[in-house]
Amino acid sequence: MVTFLPSRPGRLADVPSFARTIGGAESNVACALAAAGHAVKWVSRVGADGFGDHLIAAVAAYGVDTSGVRRDANRPTGIYFRTATDRATDAHEVLYYRAGSAASAMSPTNVPHEDLDGARVLHLSGITAALSPECLGLMRVLTARRAGRPLVSFDVNHRPGLWREDPAVLLDLARGADVVFVGEDEAEEAWGLRGAAAIRSALPEPAVLVVKQGARGALAYTRPARNPAAFEAGEAGHPGDTVTHVPAPRVDVVAAVGAGDAFAAGFLSATLRGLPVEARLRHGHLTAAATLTVAGDLGTPPPTAYADRLAALDDERWGTLHLGPGWTAADQAMEEVRTS
Repeated sequence: MVTFLPSRPGRLADVPSFARTIGGAESNVACALAAAGHAVKWVSRVGADGFGDHLIAAVAAYGVDTSGVRRDANRPTGIYFRTATDRATDAHEVLYYRAGSAASAMSPTNVPHEDLDGARVLHLSGITAALSPECLGLMRVLTARRAGRPLVSFDVNHRPGLWREDPAVLLDLARGADVVFVGEDEAEEAWGLRGAAAIRSALPEPAVLVVKQGARGALAYTRPARNPAAFEAGEAGHPGDTVTHVPAPRVDVVAAVGAGDAFAAGFLSATLRGLPVEARLRHGHLTAAATLTVAGDLGTPPPTAYADRLAALDDERWGTLHLGPGWTAADQAMEEVRTS
């Protein structure tokens, strides 16, 4: 979508102007992964309009292959407006203009499979499933377990303002994925599940389940595979989970929107590099911190070598990390990272 950010805090009715930028769960992940040096292709639909031109150009500027984006001459590009407040507060307002958009017309019949062939990872979002019955049908096809498919990553991304179906549908989609990201709070809101253990009991199928716990950190349930570094879909795991928890670093938050997408990108980047689960979680936190410390939906990830050094800190030093605006601007020496 094209995203409009407010020029100052306040109710949407009182904000006098907005700055145009880009947003969208899957495109956010694509941009962050490309910025981290991965080969990424974004598959979607946008209108044959100026906003569609802007979206394609802006996403491509991150190094993302946009050849899988189709233009729709009959439907507009989706847009949304939001306030500057945190999504978790009652003061937060967001207005989506996505009904009848080009993206909402995606279906199993108009998304060519050749756009997805050869991928190591296919990342999906529950937001897309909420856009229309056709989009939900596409998500059902893409999360169906079949031989030879890519590793399927699914971020639940429950949005009550968009979702018209029973949110249990999101649970069904998540069961078909190999890697699932879900917030502890959204699992309780959508499914009435309290706590990470209850979420894992309801989602035993994914080889990796990441439960995000806000400022407390994130917890990963992983089932060992025969080749953990490759992490290919369809590999049978062994019974039993390994549970890994990594606390989140202290972050001076500018805006929380997009942090979940950034976390997924950081985790997936580390997965593609074959890093251990603890390092994957730490890279997820670091990439999320890059977005938390900027006003828009997309932050600039830290240089890989710098992020690797931070992710390799011992538990004590990791626990003292304090990241503020501008912390990713340069490949700083370790001593330059503020601690408290």
